[in-house]
Amino acid sequence: MDQFLEKAAVMLDEKPSKPIKKLIAGLGYLDANDHQLIIKAFVYASIAHETQSRETGEPYIYHPLEVAKTLAELRLDRESIAAALLHDVLEDTVLTDDFISQEFGKEILSLVDGVSKLDQIKYGESSHAQAENFRKMMLAMVKDIRVILIKLADRLHNIQTLHALGRQKQFNIAKETLQIYAPIANRLGIYQMKTNLENEAFRYAYPYRYKILKKTLKRKLGNQKRTLKIITGRFRKNLKKSGLKTSIQSREKQLFSVYSKMKNKHLSFDQVIDVYGLRIIVDKVEECYQALGIVHQIYKPIAGKFKDYIAIPRINGYQSIHTSLLGPNGTPIEVQIRTEAMDKVADSGIAAHWKYKLDDTEDIAPQIKTREWLATIKEIQGTAHPEEFLESIKVDLFPDKIYVFTPKGKILRLPINSTCVDFAYAIHTDVGNSCIGAKIDRIQTPLRTILKSGQTVDIMTSRYSNPDPSWLSFITTAKARHNIRTYLKQLNAAETITLGKRLFNNALTTLGKKQRNVTKKQIDNLLDDMGFKNIEELHESIGLGDKNPILMAQILLGDPGDRTENKNHSPLLIKGTEGVSISFPKCCTPIPGDTIIGHLSTQRGLVIHRRNCAHVANFNKQGSRWIGAQWSDGIKHGLSTEIMVHVLHQPGSFAEVAGKIADNGCNVEQVAISREYEDDTVDLLFLIQIKNRQELAVVMREIKGLKNVLKVSRHLH
Repeated sequence: MDQFLEKAAVMLDEKPSKPIKKLIAGLGYLDANDHQLIIKAFVYASIAHETQSRETGEPYIYHPLEVAKTLAELRLDRESIAAALLHDVLEDTVLTDDFISQEFGKEILSLVDGVSKLDQIKYGESSHAQAENFRKMMLAMVKDIRVILIKLADRLHNIQTLHALGRQKQFNIAKETLQIYAPIANRLGIYQMKTNLENEAFRYAYPYRYKILKKTLKRKLGNQKRTLKIITGRFRKNLKKSGLKTSIQSREKQLFSVYSKMKNKHLSFDQVIDVYGLRIIVDKVEECYQALGIVHQIYKPIAGKFKDYIAIPRINGYQSIHTSLLGPNGTPIEVQIRTEAMDKVADSGIAAHWKYKLDDTEDIAPQIKTREWLATIKEIQGTAHPEEFLESIKVDLFPDKIYVFTPKGKILRLPINSTCVDFAYAIHTDVGNSCIGAKIDRIQTPLRTILKSGQTVDIMTSRYSNPDPSWLSFITTAKARHNIRTYLKQLNAAETITLGKRLFNNALTTLGKKQRNVTKKQIDNLLDDMGFKNIEELHESIGLGDKNPILMAQILLGDPGDRTENKNHSPLLIKGTEGVSISFPKCCTPIPGDTIIGHLSTQRGLVIHRRNCAHVANFNKQGSRWIGAQWSDGIKHGLSTEIMVHVLHQPGSFAEVAGKIADNGCNVEQVAISREYEDDTVDLLFLIQIKNRQELAVVMREIKGLKNVLKVSRHLH
């Protein structure tokens, strides 16, 4: 390293090069000592990467320099800028952890190391591996949010230079950017970065759509300039007359935003683009409301299109007043009104006030919202399943929110489609665990009721009540799902251990070995290898779906080549009364008499499917996760299944079918109209409790005999 340090000393004595001068010019908010540290980081990175070049043919140092410039625009601290310049040195050069720590300190090393670990994520891996990678990203953010800010800037420059890579790599990176990186930027309130990530990724994920939309948008916007000038002029004149000092900006239409609205809201291009967007910036909060009154006097507001995000900020801390007006010739105008500070936050989110984090004791909206979110991530990160973690956090990454009130007037923000149970857990875990009912606007309603903005919700609790496993089928929030699953795992430990033991013994039989013939030494060796303290822990892990029973049995018995497999694989006997450790999915609703197979799910334990279920074909690549299964003899316990009845749309048709089901001693659990046809017929979907396939055949035959019934069939999703 002596030679390296000598070269660095020479470069530091020389005048700074043009690229670093340009970077320093954008760091006016930092002092001279900070600039010296950043110049030192640039020099060290330049020497470390001097023999390397990027796929574009440029010297490699251009990449960390661009990452640092992006962070400088967000006004991040000196440690973040220095770490951005050094973020690739641990992976690609001779510089070591100890060297970075010695030269730049532990804080910068921690940031560089955090980004380096995230850089090890590979594209195109299995869903489990991708979910695990996503969890690592989220937990890196919990530890120090600057790591994810550097990573976002890194991804932005990588996607801006994606043209140098092959088509498949372009597509993979672009899709990942749209699915994970852009939503994270949005969740942190960094609108400008989110927009740049989306637009660049859109170009490579959907190149043909991008090209057509870009061409059409350019032509359309050119025709709108004259009308926009008239609207802006009227606003400026009237606001000035009222004594308000304002700045009016036209909001540029973003390609990916236009595409998303067309796709998600099923709108034509003209419906999306024929809306004028304006932003009015004022000095004070009270002036936002004054400006609102003035624009409403100029053009008539559209009913139901007003949102006050100043009084109730968005989940990422965004604040603004949104209103829609009918402009000249009935043209819709979307107006945003906010202060300059709010505008800064809207562009930069939590990064807008990053440099004040040590000096300013007053919390600002994005910091509060982000801290709340990170606390939730920290709480649920202990879950055993990366896929579950990914699904939980995705709810928060696409934050379509509702706002509801407690009886005392406190506002709670929840994802759309949240229920009373989600609300109860949002108040407190103990309230969620003990809730027995709810009142919405003083009217008693079921716990599964979906909430709407503006409602007041009162939760009724009982100290003798516990979470119900059925809640998992309708809840939305990560916090509720995590707490219910945690409770059920503790409650059902005995059931889970019993199931795991059965699966493990069944796997041994499949491989030609009986449990009683397994030696204590073999068991001890397996437990040591897998890190379990006792056999019950192994059985529980198998029962939860964390460990594959066939794989565990193979490890127990040694090299697969040294033993003979039993070709008569013994299927697992299903009784239908095993509890929550074994579940029967809605996709095919198996019942005794159906040919079945079990799928070992990492989230739901053992899931029993019909052999002809579409999921069996879809999941065949995961052969090691399928378990042979068959029904136990003499099952008396009824199970749910679905039948589709195609009937004439006549009065009494539904009652006839329901009555015939009841006459045969079967319960109707649920009924829905699946589809209506132009020939005045309709598909009725019945979920019924039935003992076995034979009883179902009798019921279906009798339903088919009804005069208004045209066809009866088992339903497969």
